[in-house]
Amino acid sequence: MIDLLKNAFYTGLGAAELTKEKIEELAKELAEKGKLSESEMKKFVDDALSKSEERKEQLKNQLEQIVEDTIKKMNLVSRTEFDALEKKLQEVIENQQKGSEE
Repeated sequence: MIDLLKNAFYTGLGAAELTKEKIEELAKELAEKGKLSESEMKKFVDDALSKSEERKEQLKNQLEQIVEDTIKKMNLVSRTEFDALEKKLQEVIENQQKGSEE
């Protein structure tokens, strides 16, 4: 029963949007209704917070990948590519200045 409640909770609310306060509030409600013992309540809160953090990280990674893919599709230069090109240009300028001094 507890596992069913947990799974429904995680799925229904979207684990990424859970705050510690909301999780504790739900756990207290379940404890008051006799659905969770004190130790189960603590485990429920810990598990929910852990899953929430995991989901946030997953969403962050997915968003970063979407942004990277979008930039590639737009054919934009990345900061790393820009910096490398700037460095090469600076080297060419310095070499030309050295050549004109000789």
